[in-house]
Amino acid sequence: MKTVLQTATLACLLAALPSVQATDAGNGKTLVDKHCTSCHDDSVYTRENRRVKSMEALQKQVKRCELNLGLKWFDDDVSDVVSYLNDSYYRF
Repeated sequence: MKTVLQTATLACLLAALPSVQATDAGNGKTLVDKHCTSCHDDSVYTRENRRVKSMEALQKQVKRCELNLGLKWFDDDVSDVVSYLNDSYYRF
């Protein structure tokens, strides 16, 4: 009985944790190459006075760009782009 109770408790605790979204940085790179470089090259990510200074700011900037270009990406696509940009340039 004790094992069943421990297992049930563990299952409830795990279910309460926020889910971790898997991202596909390869898809993010494809999307950046296809859409983002039409407006700018990658120097915008590496300049010293860059606007983005946190993961939250990066997420917001990607959403702004996606909306400005009228891309209508899925949330997963935005997350993939954020993941790619963070892995490649920002490293938050």
